[in-house]
Amino acid sequence: MATEISQQLQVDRIIRGDSLTVLKSLPDSCINLVFTSPPYADNRKSTYEGIPIKEYVAWFLPIAWEVKRVLSDDGTFILNIKERTEGGERQTYVIELILKMRKQGWLWTEEYIWHKKNCYPGKWPNRFRDAWERCLQFNKQKRFKMYQEAVMVPIGDWSQKRLAKLSETDRTRDESRVGSGFGKNISNWLDRQFVYPTNVLHLATECANRGHSASFPLSLPTWFIKLFTQAGDIVLDPFIGSGTTAIACLAQNRRYIGIEAMESYYELAQASIEKWRAENDGNTAQMSLWP
Repeated sequence: MATEISQQLQVDRIIRGDSLTVLKSLPDSCINLVFTSPPYADNRKSTYEGIPIKEYVAWFLPIAWEVKRVLSDDGTFILNIKERTEGGERQTYVIELILKMRKQGWLWTEEYIWHKKNCYPGKWPNRFRDAWERCLQFNKQKRFKMYQEAVMVPIGDWSQKRLAKLSETDRTRDESRVGSGFGKNISNWLDRQFVYPTNVLHLATECANRGHSASFPLSLPTWFIKLFTQAGDIVLDPFIGSGTTAIACLAQNRRYIGIEAMESYYELAQASIEKWRAENDGNTAQMSLWP
């Protein structure tokens, strides 16, 4: 199905234009995954037109509606966003947006946390430095495509001691000793090298912003692309910025469509993609996220 759609839809391109306007030009149910990080409220006004906090939800809802239309029924929408602080307190527009999107018919399926392992130090009078951002998962229905085995991680050193000498209880216990309902049969982990990850992603930020004031690391879209798509599927980033999502798609043999309103970032994304293609000679390079 993804191959048939990509043959009818012009893919592997970045469209310069307003996100909402371009989204309206795309056909229904043509996208397998939407991954994006929209401009944050009032942030980086010198490089992006900041959206006033009080207008943010009203600004984004029409975009969310069009994303829902172009997303396949079994597709996923990942929204990377973080509410900002103003006047000494966190603002509530992200929470308000989630509630409004649910009224649009979205299912708020999961919330992943991107832990920035190397966030910059700093000092504030009433809080500590931000070391994480939200990656909100929305779906159109309860059953959606998800390939959990694609993002499995090494089981870890803990297993060497914990599994070395198992008691009889470890081999048979399916009920919790305290009646919590979370009993574990520890022997199930014998001979396993990989396990499912948690919903906290420990990924470093980029050391350089690649000419963009809010670029995220290549590993972030890559992780979600591997989890929610297969080779040949189509990924959309309505605010593609420096082109990181497109490069992640190329590296994982996925098709992409990007949208970017600002000419400078549009040109930057095109240059980044061409640079990647030249360095990789047109071949995909399956990224490993874990050492």
